[in-house]
Amino acid sequence: MALPSLAGRLVPVAALVIAALGAGGGSSTHEPGVVADGDPSRAAAAARLPAAPPLVKHVFVIVLENQSYESTFGASSPARFLVDTLAPAGALLRQYYGIGHNSLDNYIALISGLAPDRETQGDCRRYEDFRETGTSPDGQPVGSGCIYPARVRTIANQLEARGLTWKGYMEDMGNDPAREADRCGHPAVGAEDRTARAQRGDQYATKHDPFVYFHAILDTPSCRANVEPLTALEGDLRSTARTPTYAFIVPNLCHDGHDWECVSGEPSGLAAIDRFLAHWVPLITRSPAYADGGLLIVTFDEALPSDAAACCGEPSGPNAERPGISGPGGGRVGAVLLSRLIKPGTVSDVPYNHYSMLRSVEAALGLPYLGYAGLPGLASFGADVFGAPAGQPRSARDR
Repeated sequence: MALPSLAGRLVPVAALVIAALGAGGGSSTHEPGVVADGDPSRAAAAARLPAAPPLVKHVFVIVLENQSYESTFGASSPARFLVDTLAPAGALLRQYYGIGHNSLDNYIALISGLAPDRETQGDCRRYEDFRETGTSPDGQPVGSGCIYPARVRTIANQLEARGLTWKGYMEDMGNDPAREADRCGHPAVGAEDRTARAQRGDQYATKHDPFVYFHAILDTPSCRANVEPLTALEGDLRSTARTPTYAFIVPNLCHDGHDWECVSGEPSGLAAIDRFLAHWVPLITRSPAYADGGLLIVTFDEALPSDAAACCGEPSGPNAERPGISGPGGGRVGAVLLSRLIKPGTVSDVPYNHYSMLRSVEAALGLPYLGYAGLPGLASFGADVFGAPAGQPRSARDR
């Protein structure tokens, strides 16, 4: 299935893209994972942020499950649409890593920059509040549990503060109202998570929906307004006005490759992933919002459990000795980026991880860095992805 032509995207706009999405060192606009409401120092830092060039206007993130780089992108991969169509149409990041095991800690990191704790490493089988005992010197909340207190912010909160829009599109959410609501679906606080396993007709998993693990979202009308079933995405893509600035897209437990056997009887694993991407990616790349400054990121939460490698100087954080349980990280998973601002066939071997992705998106949209997205020296997607001419600055914050 061919994608629309991406010709003519680099000249003369490449330098501006790198100004928005570059790699850099430490930043005076680092915003720790815990942000006190009304803190004037934080407000002043945010006010000093440079305005991002009006190029990246819509970011789409698709998160898939539990695949190591070689099995996904190798020569024997059954995911031929991903390997043969998507990767050549954009940028393949061959050294992109998850930050931990198991699933939930990776999803949380992608929207908040928070490191794992023991409960999120175990996918929070009980949907319980985070029991906070303090704050680490680098801004991470200290404690254990699942649902972070209201002062812990996410990229969704940042977007709202800037008057920008966001949505989480969750496949199958609300299919069985006895398990979860059709908007902002989650178990009762303190209860067992009954969505941990798929059931026939409803394969939504709370543990793959990071927005419902933050009281800063959960306790506001934004959760019901913005965390909704995947079926809403197709209609939203029909107009730029309805398409959010930031779209976080999560397939169900079959279509994301999580379940080795799908309760629906459909093909599982990489075959299921490929069918999902072949349907949804063309809808995104043919949308008016994608044509108007769209960036699509496709990646995986974690590698297979045998791969607990890390990159990029990833710290363990204050709440888990080893983010990868048996090692320092979530393993090498790879990522594909598509945009009219990216030259087809781009391949990068610069090391990145989920904190890098959050940093890159925040930089593109003019937002402060949250949590470990603000680590000094952490790379953002830069000239290796967007192809800036030699000598051009890699980040608006580096100029």
